[in-house]
Amino acid sequence: MTNMPPLGSNLRGAVDLSSLVNRAPAGTTPAATTGAPVAGEAAAPSGAVTLPSLVLDGTDANFGELLELSSRVPVVVGLWASWSEPSTQLMIALERIVLGFAGKFVLARVDIDTNPQLAQAFQAQSVPTVAAVITGQPVQLFNGPLGEEQITEVLGRVLELAAQQGVTGTAQATDADADAEPIAAAPEPLPPHHLEAYTAIEAGDYATAQSEYRTALAQNPNDTMAVAGLAQVSLLARLQGKTIDQIRNGAASAPDDLDAQLLVADLDLSGGHIEDAFDRLLGLFTAQPAAGRNTIRERLLELFEVVGQDDPRVPPTRSRLTALLY
Repeated sequence: MTNMPPLGSNLRGAVDLSSLVNRAPAGTTPAATTGAPVAGEAAAPSGAVTLPSLVLDGTDANFGELLELSSRVPVVVGLWASWSEPSTQLMIALERIVLGFAGKFVLARVDIDTNPQLAQAFQAQSVPTVAAVITGQPVQLFNGPLGEEQITEVLGRVLELAAQQGVTGTAQATDADADAEPIAAAPEPLPPHHLEAYTAIEAGDYATAQSEYRTALAQNPNDTMAVAGLAQVSLLARLQGKTIDQIRNGAASAPDDLDAQLLVADLDLSGGHIEDAFDRLLGLFTAQPAAGRNTIRERLLELFEVVGQDDPRVPPTRSRLTALLY
């Protein structure tokens, strides 16, 4: 997990989010924009705003209107990826918690694979990453798995911050049943070692999580969930405690340091720049001795597991790797 600025600090990335919205004063109705995820927005009694749902999908194309909406109701932004089990689990919990606040928040779900600009703007070095937007200004909350009680406490602090900014409105859904639709169905109970690994991930103890997945694989070498879980938590462990600047500056200052270059590839992939990560590793391949080539091969195979073997970007990259090997 990367170091995150404290609650109240601004996000800065490749996309300057503040430029996406001409902020309206708190308590006023946002101006309409095109491509909006909140089409059908209407004024409602008692300072509320009516939306199709309290859980919306945020995209690179339509995020401007959600920024406008944040002048009336705080918007919680959950960045996730379908290939990441921890992020999927957290998003299910986050939807449930946000709905429990009865319109005091709107949740914007952002799939980092299809919305790379938002992933970079919110500095999503790993998933899940959760932020909030108040009066058009982004606020980092946390990244990585977090317990529901802790999430509720964090959102309570967001409400306090929103009140200080004069954002005290509420949202009403036109179809309450639609709000209950999760990203995915409730998962089957995890096997024991998987459960221990997930608990360790929640605590930020990636070494224990890796050990649990390795134990699961020792017991069943065909446990594909453990293979993917080990790859994902190993990626998190390599990025833990490091910032974007540290990783990129380290690679820039030591272009011949393979470990530094591998870490940038990890960073790119965790931020949703999957093709960039693959291209970087393949570009390093020919200049390396045999040991370095094997290291790159192993890292690529691991990242294939993180992304998912069925990801369309994996087969062409695997073919390119095979051509370089032979």
